Amino acid sequence: MTTTYLSVWLSHLPTDRLKRLGPGLKRNGGRSGDAPAQPGLVTLAKIKGAQRVVAVDAVAAAHAVKSGMTLADARAIHPGLAVADADPRSEAATLDAIGAWCGRFTPLVALDGADGLVLDIGGAAHLFGGPEALVRLLESGLAAQGFTAQAAIAETPEAAWALARFGTVKIAPVSTGKDFAKQMAALPLAALRLEQATIQSLAQAGLRRVGDLVWRPRAPLAARFGNRLFERLDAVMGQLKNPISPRFDPPAFVVEQVFASPIAQREAIEGTLLALSGHLCGLLERHQKGARGLVATLFRVDGVVKRIAVGTSRPLDQPDAMARLFRERIDAIGEDGLDTGYGFDLVRLAVHEAETLPLQQTDLVPEEEALPDIEDLGDLVDRLGARLGLRRVTRLQTEDRHGPEFAVMAVPAVTVPMMPAGLDRPFAKPTRPNPDPLSRPIRLFARPEPIETIAGIPDGPPVQFKWRRNTHEVTAIEGPERIAPEWWKHDRNDRLAETRDYFRAEDRHGRRFWLFREGLFGSGQQASHQASHQASNDERSSDHAPLSPEPSRLPRWYVHGLFG
Repeated sequence: MTTTYLSVWLSHLPTDRLKRLGPGLKRNGGRSGDAPAQPGLVTLAKIKGAQRVVAVDAVAAAHAVKSGMTLADARAIHPGLAVADADPRSEAATLDAIGAWCGRFTPLVALDGADGLVLDIGGAAHLFGGPEALVRLLESGLAAQGFTAQAAIAETPEAAWALARFGTVKIAPVSTGKDFAKQMAALPLAALRLEQATIQSLAQAGLRRVGDLVWRPRAPLAARFGNRLFERLDAVMGQLKNPISPRFDPPAFVVEQVFASPIAQREAIEGTLLALSGHLCGLLERHQKGARGLVATLFRVDGVVKRIAVGTSRPLDQPDAMARLFRERIDAIGEDGLDTGYGFDLVRLAVHEAETLPLQQTDLVPEEEALPDIEDLGDLVDRLGARLGLRRVTRLQTEDRHGPEFAVMAVPAVTVPMMPAGLDRPFAKPTRPNPDPLSRPIRLFARPEPIETIAGIPDGPPVQFKWRRNTHEVTAIEGPERIAPEWWKHDRNDRLAETRDYFRAEDRHGRRFWLFREGLFGSGQQASHQASHQASNDERSSDHAPLSPEPSRLPRWYVHGLFG
């Protein structure tokens, strides 16, 4: 028997979430300290100007309180009703947390609406004693956490969804058999997840069960209700298989350890991660792979799931190095971040990004005479990244920009691997080598600072300049190094940036500066001459007076950095 998908229906998720938070719900418009034996609980939302019920618990449902009722009608039926405001965002977060807990059965868990989950258990059911045992284990585990859940298994997600909500069996027979067709045909049309208006229209035509559609001619119904009706029918009947969208992509390699008695001490957790790293490296070695993104998932006995993610700067296949990264990460998040609670009964270690491990040349130099290896730098980057975050460990990268202040950019030191714990992947550009690193100062100012200069000739280099209230006498100067502006960039006044001439200057105390002159002598005068020439031509053909040319600006001097 092929069983692939397991659907979980949390029929009272909103009210179960509130009951887990404790007492203090409103009853009859006020608060009461002592709750009645069977109070009933509903959540409310304002719909079309009236407070209406959007979710009920089992007690309220037993008193015929239904979703969509007004609050007055619901309390007329059940006077002792407790009410609370609906909170869709918190309910979605709770459902996501339950999905994380279901990851202990399979990593392929997808959200299914506002009150359901669907699990791809292909090849995983036998690990828990078979499909029946898996369903019992999942339902009892959620019940222990305070959630009402119904689960069912079928070959398609749609069939499993229908059985979990409307079926009488937990495990669907083979979809090609008569028993499966008989069971699915007996389900109501709501099992097809149709809109309420469509269900009512079909009911008026005498079609109330799934089986009523199976033997009907499709063309007339498709013309009225669309092809979507029969797409869902085929999926429920096992004739059409649609894939699911898991919360996270499945890991490339995974190992785990189950504990009969939960562990809570940090030493035990780190020791478990070290042991799992050894098993994981064995798998990686057989496939000639190295880990770039690792995620440790710790399942607490009360249903809380903790995830610890680390990235590496190079393909890693050493257990000690993996365990050291997780130790650094645990140090960074602290005891509050780890929050062992009553302990963890399952620890899983997964590789979510792997790369082919390059072959390494054996070093012929004795270890005590060898120079520091590049792996030492990689290990340092990994440890800093585990503690601070890989995005905070940066390196300087040159950029194709004319201005020196924009020619270098801080980028992540390594390409961060994609992992489900929230780390993204900033794509780093290849580093372009600096053609002359000695021509750039060690310290470059973020903004050039203006200076006052005295030169022997107007367009010559300065012989003296004043910067930060101090006068510096230039004894040696080298330059210029001309840097033209980027022709496609303009300033706020829509004017092209000016050309810079850079000089390396040294004063009589041996201090070396990187100076530049912004603008060129004669460029403004040439523009004035062209403007005057154009104005004289206009004067010959017009009675208007010529416009006065824009006055030219003298070049300005700045200090941009300091040499060592």
